[in-house]
Parts: sequence; C-alpha cells; structure tokens
Amino acid sequence: MPGSVQIRFYEELNDFLPPEQRKISFHHPVKQPGSIKDMIEALGVPHTEIDLILVNGRSVDFNYPVQYGDRISVYPVFESLDITPVTRLRPAPLRTTHFVLDTHLGRLAAYLRLFGFDTLYRNDYDDPTLADISVKEHRILLTRDKQLLMRKQITRGYYVRAIQPRKQLAEVLTRFDLHRTQRPFTRCMHCNGEIEPVAKEDIEPRLLPRTKIWYSEFWQCTQCHKIYWKGSHYLRMQQLITAFSGNSDAG
Repeated sequence: MPGSVQIRFYEELNDFLPPEQRKISFHHPVKQPGSIKDMIEALGVPHTEIDLILVNGRSVDFNYPVQYGDRISVYPVFESLDITPVTRLRPAPLRTTHFVLDTHLGRLAAYLRLFGFDTLYRNDYDDPTLADISVKEHRILLTRDKQLLMRKQITRGYYVRAIQPRKQLAEVLTRFDLHRTQRPFTRCMHCNGEIEPVAKEDIEPRLLPRTKIWYSEFWQCTQCHKIYWKGSHYLRMQQLITAFSGNSDAG
C-alpha cells in the first residue's frame, strides 16, 4: 500500500492495540516518515515494553527512520531469554530486580517488599520524579499509566495489566520470572529498608506487655526501626507467600 508500512506486534504487546489489529500483520499509513519509536507509540505501545524491532528482517533501534514499504516486527521484553547476540533497545537486564511504583500501586508495593524485592513507593511521587528515579537508580518502573511509560528517558518499565493487587503480584512475579529469587521477610513493608534480627533486650522498652510475654524472637528495620515478630500477622503473610510460591494464578 503506497505511503504505508506493514507492521505486526507480538505476544503481550497486543494488549495495547484495538482488537482488529491484534496478532496480525496490518498496514499503517505513514503521512510523514519519522522515528520508529514515535510511530510505535502513536499506535499506543510504550517503548519500555519493547525489546526487539526487526525491519525487513534486520534489527534496528528506536531512532530508525521509517521508510514507506517497511515490513516491521515488534517484540516484547525478553526477561528469560538471552538475545544479546541481537541488537537490543535497552541496557542489559538487571541481575537484581529493583522496582519503583507509581502512586496507584501501593498495595502491590507492600506485597513486593513482603517477598523481598527492593521496591520504592511513595504516594506523592509525581511523574517526573518517578521517571528520574527509574533512570538514575536503574529501577523498573511499574505503572498503570501508559503515557508515563512513553517518556523518552525511561528505558525500564512495565504496564501492569491487572487491577486487583494480588493479581498484580502474580502478574509481576511471572512477567519478571521472580519465583525463584524471592527472599520473604527481608524487607520492611513500611519503608523498604532491610530487616535484621535484633536482641529482645535491645528493644524491650518499645514492646507491649503481652508481646514481651509471648515472643522472644524479633527483627528490626535498619532504616525506620520498625519491629517485627512472628505473631498472627506473620502467619497470614506466610500463607500468602505459600500460595504464590511458583503459582502464577494465585489470588
């Protein structure tokens, strides 16, 4: 078709497309040739979701100038597959997964911290702050705002599809292949600091009378100094962790 390209999106990238464009190769009109990044995002797909673009069978980066008649294939981020022999569109994947979450994902942030993942979250982070943290600290930005992921400086980001927090947790654990790297009860659910064992006598003045009587083992956040012990809250959280261990459908 004159003045157009032929393009196909693969796997979960189809979530961003209207039904008639999903899982097929379709023609897209190009009024004025520009970068392939701009064209893809104009179709509604954030660049942070993309790890490989092939044009006429050749790997290209986001600055590639689209040409009339191009045949384009767009693939999602490969989290569990090494494609370093092929030109990638972003820095190499992080060996340790670090997150920063937008203001709408507070419960998911608490769950990720419970599972031991370094997760920054504050309900007053605005979009520029989130983008800045993601870039400077090499954190994966989790959000339900597609426009936020389209900011040019962001290279690591993911659009969370699920609405319900436990389903969001299952989605993120599966998407980033995190089931085997969980370290439950090693991070503070309140501030994200690391938790370490603490002697009872060192914190005894801060304990409630019944807690002093019934419990002897304690842990403390190295950052905000919140105290943890294996009470009824611990048992409920342990049940949640067990339910999600290796199970992407939990919740």
